Amino acid sequence: VQFVESGGGLVQPGGSLKLSCAASGFSFSTSAMSWHRQAAGKERELVATIGGGGSSTNYVDSVKGRFTISRDNAKNTVYLQMNALKPEDTAVYYCNTRKKTFPYTNYPWGQGTQVTVSS
Repeated sequence: VQFVESGGGLVQPGGSLKLSCAASGFSFSTSAMSWHRQAAGKERELVATIGGGGSSTNYVDSVKGRFTISRDNAKNTVYLQMNALKPEDTAVYYCNTRKKTFPYTNYPWGQGTQVTVSS
């Protein structure tokens, strides 16, 4: 299983970025996918999830109305459109999915993509 995140960078407050995550090694189209982020010195947190079919999405309260998760099952890719970015969104962003067998944990993490929001 592999996750390759891309699309991060330096952006000013109020700006936008679109992250991509190319996944391989598992049944992508039948797997819920998630984006997570980890700021320096903080625990990794779940940001958004999307069901296998793409119609069911959920977001942490701090990004609701600003971030949109989507997927392209033909490309085995999940996206995170981030608008109205704030300095507190600065973090390394990762995608992942939960294993379908006990203990249903996430797979090993990819390298992530750094998002820095600063003027």
